[in-house]
Amino acid sequence: MSSDRFRFGLFEFDPAVRELRREGVLVRLQSQPAQVLSCLLEHSGRIVSRDELRTAVWGGDTYVDFDRGLNFCVAQIRSALDDDSVTPRFIRTLPKRGYQFIAPIERLGDISETDIVSTKRKSPLTTAAAVCIGVLLFSVAVSAGYWLRALQTSKRHPIVAVLRFDNETGDPAMTRFSDALTDSVVEQLTSTSHERFDVIGNARILRLPRDQRDLTALSSSLHAQYVILGQIQSSGIQTRILAHLIRLPEQTHLWVARMDTSLADPLALQSQAARKIASEFSSRVVIDSTGTPLPPLPNH
Repeated sequence: MSSDRFRFGLFEFDPAVRELRREGVLVRLQSQPAQVLSCLLEHSGRIVSRDELRTAVWGGDTYVDFDRGLNFCVAQIRSALDDDSVTPRFIRTLPKRGYQFIAPIERLGDISETDIVSTKRKSPLTTAAAVCIGVLLFSVAVSAGYWLRALQTSKRHPIVAVLRFDNETGDPAMTRFSDALTDSVVEQLTSTSHERFDVIGNARILRLPRDQRDLTALSSSLHAQYVILGQIQSSGIQTRILAHLIRLPEQTHLWVARMDTSLADPLALQSQAARKIASEFSSRVVIDSTGTPLPPLPNH
């Protein structure tokens, strides 16, 4: 893989040391996400398959939980680049195929000895003109940088992370239903976000068992401002679905959605519950992210 550094937008990435910088400021990126980014940049413009990324980052013999690991890496990269999976500026997802780095890049190699000698032979007039042009370009770049940073900040969306719904029924067979409901909630939230917030549902940290969860670590690693925590409970023939909307990092409860029904038609219930949760939570995420107070929690 090339040792050249890559420049794209406000960012610069050095694959040799796996460092990502934004306007010279170091952006924290873990080792595996940095390796994925390096591979995508090296093959910029081309679709890099998931198998290629697995081989490049995890090795050819690694298969266990690879999909969630790669999803987590891409989510980390998008968070670091302030990218949007729905309207991407840097990384485009091609479902079941792979990923493509779509932004223009510039390869930055080291200054060669020939370049240095050539620079020394320039006349004073040429040097002075180069300095003036350099100062002018620097001023323009600084102004453009501030403008772009302000524009991107204004477009930054809050991030909602969806934890794996907990099966509290005591029936292991219900885990399949709770996992399917989790995926449906992610799908419905994404559909109802209308590009006002981003949704993360496949990161590995979101699938950990309840006793291993750390919401502070989740908030830090995914840069999430909100998390949805769900529970499936049962009493006789009745099934209860609970979903909690929590603001991070202070872990403040904002809203609770609840359904009490029978499990006669699991698919219909899964779809109905996901729509209800997405409908109740989407508007509240948008309102709360603007600093507007929400109405009191409902009494169940």
